[in-house]
Amino acid sequence: MALSLSPWKLREAARCFNDGGLIAYPTEAVYGLGCDPLNQQSMEHLLQLKQRPIEKGVILIAADYEQLIPFIKPLDDDHMKPVWDSWPGPNTWLLPAADNLPFWLTGIHQTLAVRVTAHPLASALCRACDSPLVSTSANRSGQHPATSALQVHQRLGDGVNYIISGPLGDSLRPSTIRDALSGRVIRG
Repeated sequence: MALSLSPWKLREAARCFNDGGLIAYPTEAVYGLGCDPLNQQSMEHLLQLKQRPIEKGVILIAADYEQLIPFIKPLDDDHMKPVWDSWPGPNTWLLPAADNLPFWLTGIHQTLAVRVTAHPLASALCRACDSPLVSTSANRSGQHPATSALQVHQRLGDGVNYIISGPLGDSLRPSTIRDALSGRVIRG
C-alpha cells in the first residue's frame, strides 16, 4: 500500500499532537484514536471520550522499533526474535514496561502493549510527531470501531481534534495481541 499525506497535513497533525490534541487515523484494520502518550491531559481526554477505564492500559504504535525503546524493557534475543519478525504489521506485543512509565499507559499491568505499524499513514504520522502514538480504536467502549473518517466524526464528534482520512489496511480485525515472554495470545 503506497499512500502518503501531504507535508502540510502531516505538519498540521504533528502540531495537533504537540498541542495535546486527539488524532484519528487509519490503521491496518480500523480507525485509531491517538495522542501524545506522555501528555496526561491528552490521555485523560482520550479515556474520557472513549469511556475507557484507565486500569486497562493502552497500545502504542510506532514507525519503527527505535521509537519504542524508551517505553519498554527489551527481552533477550530469543524472546524478541518473534516480535521483530512480526513487524511491521498488525501484531501487538506485551513487553515489560520501562521503569516509571505513567499509570495511564500501562494501567494495572507491568507490561506495555506495543506495535510497529505497517500502515503507511499511521507510520508517517509517528515519524512526523517524532514519537510513538497511543493507538486505541476510534469508538466509545463497547461500540464497534470506526472504519472511516465519517464514522469517527459521527461517533466521537468534536472530541477529536484532527482526523486523517485514508483507506484502512488489509486486516479484517484489530491486531493480534501476544505476550512476548510467554507467547500466549491475549487477543486473536
